[in-house]
Amino acid sequence: MSTALARITGLALLALLSLACQAATPRCAVDALAQRLCLEAPAGRVVSLSPGATELLFSAGAGDAVVAVSAWSDYPPEAARLPQVGDSQRLDLEAIVALAPELVVAWTDGNARTQLDRLAALGVPVFWLAPRDFDDIAGAVEALGHLTGHDALAARRAAAFRAAIDELRVRYREARPVRVFYQVWDQPLMTVNGDELISKAIALCGGRNVFADSPRLVPRVTVESVLAADPEAIVTAGRGDGGWLARWRRFPELTAVARDNLFLMTPSLLQRPTLRVAAGSHELCQRLEQARGRL
Repeated sequence: MSTALARITGLALLALLSLACQAATPRCAVDALAQRLCLEAPAGRVVSLSPGATELLFSAGAGDAVVAVSAWSDYPPEAARLPQVGDSQRLDLEAIVALAPELVVAWTDGNARTQLDRLAALGVPVFWLAPRDFDDIAGAVEALGHLTGHDALAARRAAAFRAAIDELRVRYREARPVRVFYQVWDQPLMTVNGDELISKAIALCGGRNVFADSPRLVPRVTVESVLAADPEAIVTAGRGDGGWLARWRRFPELTAVARDNLFLMTPSLLQRPTLRVAAGSHELCQRLEQARGRL
C-alpha cells in the first residue's frame, strides 16, 4: 500500500471512529422545567407539540427529523404539510406513541403536564421549552440542535440571532424613550406585561411598555386605562386591515393618535419566541424610530 493511500485510509478510519464515538456519547440537555434529558443517540424521529417548538426545531436543523406537529404549525411552509397530532387543548396520545418518537418537544404555556407525563411514563423522552427572553430562544435552538445531532448548524444560527439582537441593543441604547401600548387582542382588549418577550423587544428598541408593571403576563385592560396611560405609540400585529388601530382614532386626545403613531406589525414575527423575533424586533425598532421623529 502506498504512503498516500495509507494516509487516506487512516483518515477514513479516524472519521468513522469519530462518528461512532459521537453516536455512542449520550446527548444531554436541561429543559425549561430544569429536568435533564439524555438520549443515547441523536433523535431521528421528533414530534413537536407547539408551533413555536416546530419552528425552533427547523431552525436547529432538525426539520427532516420532525414526523408530526401540533395544529397551527405553519412555519416554515414545509411544517404545514406534516401530520398533526392535536393542539394545546387536546393531544392524540395514541397517534403520538404510534409514531415511535425518539423525542417529543413540548411548550410549558400550551401543553398539559398530565398528558405529557403519561407519555413520559411510557418511556417517550419529553423536552420542555419556555423561552422568556432572547437568550432563551438561542439556547433552545442550541439544545434542540444538540439533541438531534445538528450542533454546528444550531450554534451558527443561535450566534447570528444573538448578534442581531446585540446590534439593536447597541443602536437604540441611547434612544429617546417612547411610551408604547402593544395591543395583543381587541375583544377583550389585551396587552403584555414587562415579563413577556414582546415587552422586552419594546425595551430593546428604547420603548417603554405602559403596562409593564401589570401582574399578569397577558393582562386584560380597559380603553379608559389606555387613555390614562396616554401612549405615544400604539402597536399591534392583529387585524391585517388595520381595523384594530382605526378604532383608536375615535380618541384624538391620545398622543399616539394625534401624532399618527399607530403601527401595524408583520404578523407572527414577534408573537412566537423563535429566531424570527430578531426580524420582528428590527421592524419594531424602525416603527418606534418613526414615532420619535413625530414627537
